[in-house]
Amino acid sequence: MESILVSACLLGEAVRYDGGHKRCDSPILLRWLQEGRIVAVCPEVAGGLPVPRHPAEIAFGAGGIKVLENNASVVDDSGWDVTKQFVQGAQYALRIARSKMIRIAILKEGSPSCGSQYTYDGSFTSARVAQPGVSTALLQQAGIHVFNERQMEEADELLKSFESGETPSSC
Repeated sequence: MESILVSACLLGEAVRYDGGHKRCDSPILLRWLQEGRIVAVCPEVAGGLPVPRHPAEIAFGAGGIKVLENNASVVDDSGWDVTKQFVQGAQYALRIARSKMIRIAILKEGSPSCGSQYTYDGSFTSARVAQPGVSTALLQQAGIHVFNERQMEEADELLKSFESGETPSSC
């Protein structure tokens, strides 16, 4: 049975920067929980950041790939550089995924760690950029299919194709 990596905040765990969560009540996610497929991760906490913590963004809208290449940094709203913690958290998420042979992840959209379709531009003004977060970038580089909480149906279809032995046409 395939396991699925899921952002802990989507499961109701109070790990977000503000001490809250972003529980997702998708019937698909609930089914996966009942089936015992879910492996929870919060890369930021795994990287050593506390709860609560200052909000962080990738500077200059550079995105997670540039962070992994050492060409950009992640800073919080007090100016503290938290790049090291974000990279360590991403590496932890990848180790967990590899150890469980995970091929699908559902991560929190917009997060500087977990965003897949967008993150914020580093100005702390809610301006979005079409760049992945640090963990998403690392997982994608390793061939893991990353979806956000609004893409459960797509992830479920990919899961079904994996389990049926079909090769997905595109992702």
